[in-house]
Amino acid sequence: MTISALSKRYASGHEALKRIDLEIRRGEIFALLGPNGAGKTTLISIVCGIVTPTEGRVAVDGLDIVRDYRATRSRIGLVPQELTTDAFETVWNTVCFSRGLFGRAPDPAFVERVLRDLSLWDKRDARLMTLSGGMKRRLMIAKALSHEPTILFLDEPTAGVDVELRRDMWALVRRLRESGVTIILTTHYIEEAEEMADRVGVIHKGELIVVEEKATLMARLGKKVLAIDLEQPLAALPAELAPWRVDLKDGGRRIELHVAADDSRPGPGALLARLAASGIAIKDVDTHETSLEDIFVDLVSDRGAARGAGR
Repeated sequence: MTISALSKRYASGHEALKRIDLEIRRGEIFALLGPNGAGKTTLISIVCGIVTPTEGRVAVDGLDIVRDYRATRSRIGLVPQELTTDAFETVWNTVCFSRGLFGRAPDPAFVERVLRDLSLWDKRDARLMTLSGGMKRRLMIAKALSHEPTILFLDEPTAGVDVELRRDMWALVRRLRESGVTIILTTHYIEEAEEMADRVGVIHKGELIVVEEKATLMARLGKKVLAIDLEQPLAALPAELAPWRVDLKDGGRRIELHVAADDSRPGPGALLARLAASGIAIKDVDTHETSLEDIFVDLVSDRGAARGAGR
């Protein structure tokens, strides 16, 4: 899927998307991260044909989503944030009807497999009004998969879902990716993106500010913090610690060493040896590695600060 110079401006003048360029690879899990109002749902809605772009183009398997709407839409499944269902319909009929909407021939065996994968088979004859919130969320995924799409959008799919259901859903996502389905997800549970995604994109105020392999992003922007609690507080950092990037915290009771992924300076082992040689007694040592959430917050904060400075 190729997104080229995609923009969306509303009549009010609000610019929801600003010339987005993005290539989604076949069979990958791509996590789109951003704060509320960043443009994530607008981008998904345009690709799925729900919102019309102001400028730009989206192509799915080389087909334009506007000119070849039916062909491209049949390749895409969408799990929206909102739980919109017909309360009086049954689970089975809802999924079968959704399949038929895309012109797919009836396939009871396929529908059964989807419902079993989502632990909905026992609820196949239940009316939707009787389902729990988590079950309704699973049903939305079943509807999105009903026509066997090759691209699946998951817009906050685990919002309001308990831990067990969330784990089951991500197991299903992994199986879908293994079968060749391309997954694009937005999530507020950044630890899920860290665990699941192959690549990460960060969108902020309608702009795509970074797209990178998850491992590369974390290696480039990640860092490790070594926290060393001291037996006795220090009034100031000793001069012999100058080779390290260290801070004195907690009233002199803690030394923090920041180690970037590409840092060529002496490491934690050498620092501990220097402290021992200097007669500084250590009480405890702890480490913390940057998470994807830390990186996301830093990227968005830096972007906001840069904009403020440019005014």
